[in-house]
Amino acid sequence: MSFESFATGLGNLLTGNLAQTIFDGIKTYFPPDLTPEQQARLRLELERIEQDKRQQTDNALLEAEQMLTERISKLEGTASDLKSLPVVGRLMLFARGCQRPVWGFFTMYLDWCWFSEWSLSEKQQAALIVVNILVLGFLFGERAIRNLTPLISQLCRKS
Repeated sequence: MSFESFATGLGNLLTGNLAQTIFDGIKTYFPPDLTPEQQARLRLELERIEQDKRQQTDNALLEAEQMLTERISKLEGTASDLKSLPVVGRLMLFARGCQRPVWGFFTMYLDWCWFSEWSLSEKQQAALIVVNILVLGFLFGERAIRNLTPLISQLCRKS
């Protein structure tokens, strides 16, 4: 689940359908002889209030994300900080840049051996599946999982 979908879900939890809930409460406990124009005005005002609340929630979530990013950069440093170190900084930047391809190709090599040469026990196969999930999930992020979800769903349906 991405941060954006989490934030949207949190925003809907905090403000979701607030206008309709309040409108139903007003219709239940207040004069039943509201004209359609009054109902429309009331509904419009409540939806405006809900939109304002949603905007405030979005702004608070954006500010929290920016503060977290700033805190991480202060604690861990940035790539420009590494450039200031003559030799070690360049090596660290190179190692950071190589990490995804190295882990990705290593995992592809393990998978190739698994499917072509090795005969593995169920525990070993489970371990390789965990390695694949970790590499795909942590190194390649949400995009890889999102792209593989239809394939995994098809495989689960066939089983």
